[in-house]
Amino acid sequence: MLKITIPEEEFWDERNQRFITFTPVTLRLEHSLVSIAKWEMKWKKPFLGMEEKTQEQLIDYYKCMTITQNVPDSVYQRFTRENHLQIQEYLKDTQTATWFSEDKNKHGRSGGKIITNERIYAWMAECGIPFDCEKWNINRLLTLIRICNIDNQPSKKMSQKDQLARNWKLNQARKAKRR
Repeated sequence: MLKITIPEEEFWDERNQRFITFTPVTLRLEHSLVSIAKWEMKWKKPFLGMEEKTQEQLIDYYKCMTITQNVPDSVYQRFTRENHLQIQEYLKDTQTATWFSEDKNKHGRSGGKIITNERIYAWMAECGIPFDCEKWNINRLLTLIRICNIDNQPSKKMSQKDQLARNWKLNQARKAKRR
C-alpha cells in the first residue's frame, strides 16, 4: 500500500472574491487486481498493455487504486508532480524479493496473449490461488502466479554438454574462491 499526501493549497476565487484554502489530504492507494478490474471495466482495454495512458486514464486509475473512503474528485486535480512520481515509482516496484533471470511479461503480454484482469483471475484459478489475493499488490500476485507456473512445469533434463559447462563454471568459481 502507498500513502501519499496532497499538500495544503490556497486559491483565489475570482467569482466570490475570496481565498479558498484546501487542507492537506492523505490517500491510501493499492495497485491490485481489484483496481485493474475496475479500470478495465470502465475503459474496456487492458491496463497492463503497452499502450500509453492519457492523463485522464491515469487519474482514473489512481481513483480505482484509492482505498481511502469518500475522496472528492477535486482532490485528484490537486496532485503535485511529486505525487505523480511517487505513484509511478510504486507502480514499478515489484514488492517482492523474488527475481527471474528473464522477464517475459514485461509489456503486458504472455505468450503473445494480452493480459487482462480476467486472464489473471483465470491464472489464479488454475494455480489454486484464493481470490482473496486480488487485493495484493499486482506485482506480487503476478510473481506468485509465475512461481506456481514454474513449479508446475515438468523438469527439463539438462544436456550432457550443458551439465559439463555448468560444472566447469562451478569449479572455476570454487578455485577462484580458494585463492
